Amino acid sequence: MRFALPLLIAGTAAAQFSHELHLKLPAKLACVTCHASVQASTRVEDNNLPRTAICLGCHKEARIGQPRPTILARFNHQQHLAMGNIAPVLRAAIDAKTYLTSPGDIRHDLDSANPCAACHRGMERSTMLVKTDLPQMADCLVCHNKIDAPFSCELCHSKGAALKPANHTAGFLDVHHRKNANLNKETCAVCHGRKFTCLGCH
Repeated sequence: MRFALPLLIAGTAAAQFSHELHLKLPAKLACVTCHASVQASTRVEDNNLPRTAICLGCHKEARIGQPRPTILARFNHQQHLAMGNIAPVLRAAIDAKTYLTSPGDIRHDLDSANPCAACHRGMERSTMLVKTDLPQMADCLVCHNKIDAPFSCELCHSKGAALKPANHTAGFLDVHHRKNANLNKETCAVCHGRKFTCLGCH
């Protein structure tokens, strides 16, 4: 069956593509049907978007952009897939309260038998390509948990990557301790760890 509508997959912050629609197809597509290269991907620079030929099996035309820029310096899909489904590891961290941010409602997305779904959660509801389709830093830190900011940042991130939150302005060090700063200190744990204290810097 060929679809008249063109398929657009663009490497922008929010692009027009519905995983929800494609995952509901009678063909019961698996992630690796379209993202076949992830099984051998060992570098963050690898382009793991679907090849045009795959899309043309159903669509009359397809326009596929480039992967979105990443602030990671290295990532190995092949190695992570070899470990199997890490959803139980993430669930255990949430239950043990060692997950380094508020888990929100992600717990229900960690029941899938699909190993890709542990990190790429909610794809069955995703109608646009957005940043939340990608693993969150708190996911990675469940296993990669040696945090010594800023020294440990470059273990995963490229040198000079824009990692500081928007509220870390030039005067942040002077005002962050004030009561009216309204900081949610739980969000600090992702970069600084749970054992971070004021005396760690002062």
